[in-house]
Amino acid sequence: MSDPGLEEALRVRLDFMRFTGFALGEEVPDETTLCRFRNKLIARGLEKKLLAEVNRQLERLVLKLEKAKAAVVDATIIESAARPNRVIEIVDDREEDQAEAQAQSVDAVKREHLEQTRIHESCDPDAKWLKKGKKNYFGYKAFVASDEDGFITHGHATAANKSEVRELEHLLPALRGKRVLADKGYYSEENPAKTKQAGLKSGIMYKAFKNRPLTKWQKIFNRLVSKTRYVIEQGFGTLKRKFKFVRASYMGLAKVAGQLTFKAICFNLLKALNKLKLA
Repeated sequence: MSDPGLEEALRVRLDFMRFTGFALGEEVPDETTLCRFRNKLIARGLEKKLLAEVNRQLERLVLKLEKAKAAVVDATIIESAARPNRVIEIVDDREEDQAEAQAQSVDAVKREHLEQTRIHESCDPDAKWLKKGKKNYFGYKAFVASDEDGFITHGHATAANKSEVRELEHLLPALRGKRVLADKGYYSEENPAKTKQAGLKSGIMYKAFKNRPLTKWQKIFNRLVSKTRYVIEQGFGTLKRKFKFVRASYMGLAKVAGQLTFKAICFNLLKALNKLKLA
């Protein structure tokens, strides 16, 4: 919900009043107060502590695995709240070896165009262009880690042109479990070794290269990883469909990353509620 929408809901919706403890007619925080409070939480990194605390309580209630066997990682694109009216230059998704060099080229071209015309990109300078399949996106990548049940344990955001293969090492310190499960976008010669150095077993799916097709054993390994890894794809579907996280509500990397964490908290609470309904 928008901040004005939340303020209105706190005044008139009985379910919101019951959840928050406000009574009908009682003074509630206005939209400016809500915005400032959220920004202060993000500036101090407290939203991550809130996610950890929610997960701790879910574990205590035996609604979430306390000792997960695996950490499942993946990324999804979140479009910027800004809507650029032209495409500058685009990095293809998962061009791992050239992504950083291309990103520098994108920035150079972008500066040239910004001198010529005022476009929406100037409103969200942290967002970048990315081409995925046949579609072009302007925004961010949300990197998420979950347990094998699909509960989100960690999330952070980067510009959209950041490659998964280079982002894994930044995820490793936050992962819990004995094994990392990831799709072939995270595969490189170095990442299994980095995973081992972090005290985790590698469950990164193998990637075929030119003149180097996958072996029969590698194909079997990939299928076994996929049987568990799908939970994070389901999570992305819920985040985008139910929690409307196809597009960010705010501009700037810090605010988008904070919004991802708040969405993760809501997602885990919903998942726990659904578990109770099935019990």
